[in-house]
Amino acid sequence: MTGPVIVGVDGGTAAADALTLGRWFAEALGAPLVVAVVHPAPAALGSGRVDAEWVADRHRAAQRVLDDARKALEGVRGEVAFRMASSSSAAHGLHDLAEETHAQMLVIGSGRHATRERLMAGSTAERLLAGSVCPVAIAPAAMPAPPAEQRRVGVAYVDTPDGRTALNAAAEMARRGGDTLKLYTVVAAGDAALPFLIGDDIERAFLDTARETYELSLRRAAESVPDVTTEWQIVAGDVVDALADLTDVDVLYCGSRGYGPARRVLLGGVSTRLIRRACRPLVVVPRSG
Repeated sequence: MTGPVIVGVDGGTAAADALTLGRWFAEALGAPLVVAVVHPAPAALGSGRVDAEWVADRHRAAQRVLDDARKALEGVRGEVAFRMASSSSAAHGLHDLAEETHAQMLVIGSGRHATRERLMAGSTAERLLAGSVCPVAIAPAAMPAPPAEQRRVGVAYVDTPDGRTALNAAAEMARRGGDTLKLYTVVAAGDAALPFLIGDDIERAFLDTARETYELSLRRAAESVPDVTTEWQIVAGDVVDALADLTDVDVLYCGSRGYGPARRVLLGGVSTRLIRRACRPLVVVPRSG
């Protein structure tokens, strides 16, 4: 994808977070920034004048949302455009706009009820993540501005096709900004039921072997990324809890699950739960074809 970074706003409290994150990605990727708002399209079986008046009212409300976004982005360097689209849903409208413009990324805020410093995707986010043709970034509530330099780009890495696709996307982001790339793999801390079934020695041997395998995989992945300062770390614990609680990165990339339509985000169990838990901006990357 070589097109713009699209930020979807709806006038809610999450709009400022989405604009902050979208501006960062646009500047880091050297891409135009497009701020988009989707308003309802006329119903196929509408009630005539009443339907037309309601649609016109929603159109005016959408224009006010764009006006607020213009004020928020006054003085921003680089190309910024403002788009309005009508569709049956916000997610559908943003999907169409991303395909039309060959967007590099879609950026949205977290759900309206997100707690401070804790991301919780709303219904639009979840629908948007189900089938997006480009990476989707979700800004946590009350997101601070990313640091101007020495940023830390994290990636949840597993040696699978979608894991490698996420690594490539994160590496490109780090390379463009001269940032540090941090690779994370989560391993089980140990199952309390396992020693009872197989014995402590066998369990320790199993976990040691798994850790050695992951260390080798992480080392090779880090060495495969040119022109980027890389670090890697194995974290013990539940995979969702461990990744959601990471605080030593400024953004975390993860892959979508390894099956489904190529080049489209299709959430698996980990990424579905992670979008509700992560305390840092999260980017879900569609797997390559």
